[in-house]
Amino acid sequence: MHRRRRTALVLTAAIAAAAPLLTACGSDAHPGAAAVVGGQRITVAQLEGRVDEIRRAQRAAVPDETQYQQVLASTSSLTRDTLHNMVLDRVLHRAAQDAGISATRKEVQQMRTDLEQQAGGAKGLETAWLQKYGIAPAHLDENLQLQLEAQKLAKKLGTDTSQPAFWKALSKASQELHVDLNPRYGAWDVQKSSRVDVKTPWVREVTTSAAGGQPVTA
Repeated sequence: MHRRRRTALVLTAAIAAAAPLLTACGSDAHPGAAAVVGGQRITVAQLEGRVDEIRRAQRAAVPDETQYQQVLASTSSLTRDTLHNMVLDRVLHRAAQDAGISATRKEVQQMRTDLEQQAGGAKGLETAWLQKYGIAPAHLDENLQLQLEAQKLAKKLGTDTSQPAFWKALSKASQELHVDLNPRYGAWDVQKSSRVDVKTPWVREVTTSAAGGQPVTA
């Protein structure tokens, strides 16, 4: 499985280089929040619940213990990547709303049917989305709706999801939503509409000989 877990549209994106505007929220200001987007909290419990769903789906898809341990090793950043997806989903939906764009349930079902045919059935599609994008089966339809919104937004802008014009619209939505991340999960780069790692002065780095001199975050 891929190490990076992102919404499908992000994987092919060529994000324009820009000076980042980072936002981060302190846990004292938003207790129990992994992020605050548009004044609405994504709680740590919600984030952990989403990660647990993905892990359970991975466990079911990979019953061999050795292979499953390899999956865990290759997805060590799953929690942060999942939060990235959860925030980006809201940013994308806001950008679509701003442009007067929506996706109907009928359109989502048609897209799912088409993809299932390509993947060899419903199970094949669920497995592919889990492996490629870290999307648990329970949230597949939600993700497909966002894919449709992204496609429609790009079309309305006369571009595609890999081009700066598309990401400029997402940047605008990020600014409108005042995205705040709990520093333990990094910060939100408004220009790129992406979670980024940041160093926090209150996190202590300890070098251990057992780790071959590599710093260990404590």
